[in-house]
Amino acid sequence: MTSTELATEDLGRAYLEDVAARFAALRDLAERAVVQVDDASFFAPLGDESNSIAVLMKHVGGNLRSRFTDFLTSDGEKPDRDRDGEFVTAASDTRERVEAAWSAGWRALEWTLASLEPEELLRTVTLRGDAISVLQALSRALAHVAQHVGQIVLLSKHAAGHRWRTLSIPRAPRPPR
Repeated sequence: MTSTELATEDLGRAYLEDVAARFAALRDLAERAVVQVDDASFFAPLGDESNSIAVLMKHVGGNLRSRFTDFLTSDGEKPDRDRDGEFVTAASDTRERVEAAWSAGWRALEWTLASLEPEELLRTVTLRGDAISVLQALSRALAHVAQHVGQIVLLSKHAAGHRWRTLSIPRAPRPPR
């Protein structure tokens, strides 16, 4: 292997390790937020055009499962995915079922990330029939998940109110006026 090939492989491995760490941090952030919310708040949207925490978790779980199951060999939009159904709270939806769908999506992603090799980053995969690189697919997924995790954290913080426990560095106390 040439020094350029080694450097490229090292860069690819570093990217895969970093993207896996970023995804893991987002999952952890969302899950630490959601445990602070009761079941009623978990399913409650802020308004008619808003998604609840449950809907966002169903969507992220469904998206990750679809995108990362058979990632290198099948289209990322699986025929059995009901994307529109992810945005509806069904009578059969319980917190446990929503959290199971969330976890299933994360397992598919984590298995795929653990199995990818640096040389596969420029390999082509398909998403809704469009050809994109593995690198692009991972970057897209990371941005998509980050957007929804931010929404989950905001909704959780809103629902928890004064009971909220910060997920990062606490603010310094404000001096009295």
